[in-house]
Amino acid sequence: MQHSLIRATLFSLALGAASAGFSVPATAATHMKPAVPVVEEAPVQEKVVYHINDASVARMALRNIENHLDASPGVQIVVVTHGKGIDFLLNEAKDDKGLYEPQVAGLKNRGVTFDVCRNTLKGRKLDDSAVILEAQVVPSGVAEIGKLQAREGFVYLKP
Repeated sequence: MQHSLIRATLFSLALGAASAGFSVPATAATHMKPAVPVVEEAPVQEKVVYHINDASVARMALRNIENHLDASPGVQIVVVTHGKGIDFLLNEAKDDKGLYEPQVAGLKNRGVTFDVCRNTLKGRKLDDSAVILEAQVVPSGVAEIGKLQAREGFVYLKP
């Protein structure tokens, strides 16, 4: 305890002497520890890509996303679909609970982005107009997932 007090006193004296134009003895300077600046880190943006390639899990995935947004309001979520996963984002798509579009629209209003694979659309001989307005078409679903993970730092979730 006394050692710390002596060190602090020497440091204060050295600072005062230096500011007054006096030189600081080498022995005092070697016993002083430099102040460690406190660096505050910026908050990290939570970014998540949900991968859906099977529409049979779509309703559950949409509920997961709602829960995710409730727990982490600032999260950035992108839903990428391809293969059978695009089915719930097609016009008039529904299951036993009704149309998907209202739930998708609600999530879009909360900032969620929905991507549909153009390769899948082409394979089914569908054009972009087959997709609900709340979704956007990307050239390749799997390439989009790779880009989001590798280049943009998104975490991957597969419901």
